[in-house]
Amino acid sequence: MKPVYVLPIGEVEEAFLGAMEHCLRRTYQLEAVRLPAFPEPRDAFDGVRGQFGAIPILHKLVAACPPDAVRLLGITECDLFIPMLSFIYGQAQLSGRVALLSIARLKQEFYGLPADRTITVERTVKETLHELGHTFGLTHCLDKGCPMALSTTIQQLDGKTAVYCPGCTIMLRELLHYEVALAHPGR
Repeated sequence: MKPVYVLPIGEVEEAFLGAMEHCLRRTYQLEAVRLPAFPEPRDAFDGVRGQFGAIPILHKLVAACPPDAVRLLGITECDLFIPMLSFIYGQAQLSGRVALLSIARLKQEFYGLPADRTITVERTVKETLHELGHTFGLTHCLDKGCPMALSTTIQQLDGKTAVYCPGCTIMLRELLHYEVALAHPGR
């Protein structure tokens, strides 16, 4: 099967990249291939907000997406926003090939707490499942424990598990089967 490419944007700690790649292999049984890092996208920085616009970064990811990619998942430690929200943990093309997630607000240090890599890795996995789920066509789930539930606070994110609920699991299997069937007619 074609790979999911992981693209670090700027400096990203190995622990977070490794957790993301392990999540892709474990949950989706997809090969994770890491691409060389993109530089931090200075042109996406909004000086007034002190954050990076997710939309311009997504456009760059779309342009950089290798033709053989099942998906391209960008990961950054830059704090992200979209115009209608003060921040986002990530952004994805619904039923598209590209997603982006930020580690910035997943870190305990962002909230004035001591660093805890274990918590940040857990949050990274949950957000990986959430954003990649959107690319496969999943929408927000009403089950607050499902990775596909909407999270607008870190407490909501922490209340999720790293396993899709039964409904999202069934939908994801159907969507993945359909996508694989399209990629391999006659299978």
